[in-house]
Amino acid sequence: MGELKNTTFVCLDCETTGLEPKTDRIIEIAAATFTFSDTLDLFETLVDPQCPIPESSIAIHHITPDMLEGKPKIHEVLPLLFTFVDNYIFVGHGIELDLAFIRAESKRHQIPCPLERTSSIDTLRLARLYGESPTNSLERLRQHFNIEPEGAHRAMSDVTVNISVFKYLAQNFKTTEQIFERLKKPILLKTMPLGKYKGRPFNEIPQEYLEWAIRGDFDMDLRYSIHTELQKRRKGTQFSQASNPFANL
Repeated sequence: MGELKNTTFVCLDCETTGLEPKTDRIIEIAAATFTFSDTLDLFETLVDPQCPIPESSIAIHHITPDMLEGKPKIHEVLPLLFTFVDNYIFVGHGIELDLAFIRAESKRHQIPCPLERTSSIDTLRLARLYGESPTNSLERLRQHFNIEPEGAHRAMSDVTVNISVFKYLAQNFKTTEQIFERLKKPILLKTMPLGKYKGRPFNEIPQEYLEWAIRGDFDMDLRYSIHTELQKRRKGTQFSQASNPFANL
């Protein structure tokens, strides 16, 4: 059994030109290897994406084109990153998107990617399981756990905060196997995490919207939560019909 206190993890975060791995590009990568008692090593670099950066993205991470002039290209960075991350378990907030960007960049530049079957722990899902923070953004979790701020929304500052958040969220687990086993199962969300009804309890969301959303390409937890609410409503309708002898008149 991999006891958490004896395990070495690697926390990863990427800043990008957008949210679509197939068309957007990485402009910053940060990673840190760590245990529950110490941070071991750091990896951090800006990346020249060789493409424009939308103003909407700059507004989030404040990385401007002039900051990337002369910085290494992604095909120069990836081999160094792959050596750094070794075979450690990945930790990150929405980590699958970061890994998807790295896999896409590897494929684009025909660089063998060792991360195809890597093990990862998503602190966004652990936060949903924890369920005590008003929202599950990394910044709100930082505030909730009274973690010191690390400055601007940049890759390494997010990694540093993410490591601290992970340690709080993992307190009820003793081994990595316990975390993986629990995260195999969907987590029931309290409120809608996105869209026009973001922050609203599922029982307050119109039926038509839920029927539309259940067909969306969302993660396991959101699909499960929508499905659970729809099932409740169908059972409620069936019960009211069964208990009312005049329902079908």
